[in-house]
Amino acid sequence: MTDEELIEKAKNGDEAAETELFERYKDLVVKISRSYFIVGGDLEDLIQEGMLGLYKALKGFNPKKDASFKTFAIICIKHQIQTAIKRASADKNKPLSQAVSFQDFSENDTLDILPVALVLESTPAERAIDKENFENLKKTIIQSLSKLELKVLKLYLQGYSYKEISTQLNITSKSIDNSLSRIKSKLKERLN
Repeated sequence: MTDEELIEKAKNGDEAAETELFERYKDLVVKISRSYFIVGGDLEDLIQEGMLGLYKALKGFNPKKDASFKTFAIICIKHQIQTAIKRASADKNKPLSQAVSFQDFSENDTLDILPVALVLESTPAERAIDKENFENLKKTIIQSLSKLELKVLKLYLQGYSYKEISTQLNITSKSIDNSLSRIKSKLKERLN
């Protein structure tokens, strides 16, 4: 069945169609969620927010519009995750620079991070402060992690599995797991 057929059935109360749609898009939600990071947060929390965004996409999708469901779902998932990051930052009264989206790494393994504050609505003064905080955060992350840890983090945030990372870097899956644990504790320690 096409996405549109499943959506129509789900909107008419067919739970099996809704479940099928969620199964079909769960990997996409996980991949999008991995590109975000909240210090002290958990990937599962972001995935859950992404699934909520997928649910909102299902309920709000209009097949008469020009966009495909997948395009609409991606927008809804990202928006839900970004809203959750903004809400978490505001609730704890922490700078938005602690909630960032890892977009990519450059060739020499330095981080190219896009602060959420530059994406979300903010005043020019807030953007200037966030830009300075972002530069400090970027330096801290690069200085805290080894070259191997930066490579592991890059591949992990791009959605690669432990096995795929293991193959690319020629290290064991256990080494990858250990690296990710070290990365989390190093960043938590340095950024707190």
